[in-house]
Amino acid sequence: MFNLNSKIAVIGAGPSGITVLKNLTANGFVNITCFEMSDQIGGNWVYRDKTNHSSVFKTTHIISSKKFSEYLDFPMPDDYPDYPSGPQLLKYFNSYVDHFSLKNFIRFNTKVHKAKPVNNKWHIQYGNDNTVEEFDVLIVANGHHWDPRLPKYNGNFNGTIMHSHQFKNNEIFKDKNVLVVGGGNSACDIAVEVSRVAKKTHISMRRGYHFIPKFLMGIPSDEYYAKTVWIPKGIRLFLQKLILRFLQGSYNNYGLQKPDHDILEAHATINSELLYFIKHGKIAPKVDIDSFNESSVVFKDGSKEFYDYVMYATGYKITFPFLDQSIADYENNDVDLYNLCFHPNINNLMFVGLIQPLGCIWPLSDLQSQLIGKYLKGEWKPPIDLQRAIRNQKENKTFDFIDTPRHKLEVDYHEFAAHLQKEIQS
Repeated sequence: MFNLNSKIAVIGAGPSGITVLKNLTANGFVNITCFEMSDQIGGNWVYRDKTNHSSVFKTTHIISSKKFSEYLDFPMPDDYPDYPSGPQLLKYFNSYVDHFSLKNFIRFNTKVHKAKPVNNKWHIQYGNDNTVEEFDVLIVANGHHWDPRLPKYNGNFNGTIMHSHQFKNNEIFKDKNVLVVGGGNSACDIAVEVSRVAKKTHISMRRGYHFIPKFLMGIPSDEYYAKTVWIPKGIRLFLQKLILRFLQGSYNNYGLQKPDHDILEAHATINSELLYFIKHGKIAPKVDIDSFNESSVVFKDGSKEFYDYVMYATGYKITFPFLDQSIADYENNDVDLYNLCFHPNINNLMFVGLIQPLGCIWPLSDLQSQLIGKYLKGEWKPPIDLQRAIRNQKENKTFDFIDTPRHKLEVDYHEFAAHLQKEIQS
């Protein structure tokens, strides 16, 4: 069905898109076009001051360690720290592209407007002149952290409402009263950054969270976790909770809610500063919002506070404006893809990086791309009944993740990586 001359379209030249290119070329495919709407590779890791551009903020450091954030055959430089900065990661991605000679496959400043299946081909409409070009295969790798998910509360707020999507640096919050909404990694990082300059910084969480420090026993926490994956799940979780309790004490001591889920049953919040800043009076925890009342926010415990800014760090919707909803209606994060990659009904459509792992995305994108390469060469076949296989994958995860839209994409890094490697070797 496919051959080495098959014409392949890849959307996105971020960390997932570039490893797609690398693995396709490694498998002998040469007729590849990668559409990238910006002027450079890197996706969200390209810092831009424009608030309408989804990017890391100025002081971002990755929350997974260097060891578990590398492409599988391209290690990060030895002089990189355990948790590289945004600029360091962008330099690493560019080195990857240069090393594997991938840049010639990328069309920069080229936005895809529409991708339409026609007679088992893909008609891709792109660019300022709406050019239409036909391809044999479409691989979507443009990420899922760009379309903000905004909660709704009763009442009106007269101050400024923002989403973490718009946060670039803390300068505009100097001497202001700020509420950050959320308990994930972005919320905690932003609250810490804002508190360095703000007059008042509060963080509102609708439930309790487990906060995992970046280092355990002197090594990155994900490296420590990797050393324990051989331990039965129940014992492992008990030991991890015991260690956190020993290091942190009760979350009640910080004014935080008790988590209503077990550790690692929600996306891990990796942060070593939030608790420190709370205990130093720089950040104050608040419960969930009840309503807005002009310049004030009313919380579910009846308290009321005045703010200049409310910052939602409440995640993202999964949307692909260039695809018809009948093909990919994933706005509620209910993704029906085998290996979170292969479409059940369209054999020449794949997604890469549409994952929310307990760990880093792009090493898993690397493995997904390797599997795609084998599939297109006819060296691997997906299950005959893909719908059933997808249901089985959803129902048989090692961890019973909490029921929120975000966690429908959640996978355990090591479990998912091992599964993909087994598929690749089969």
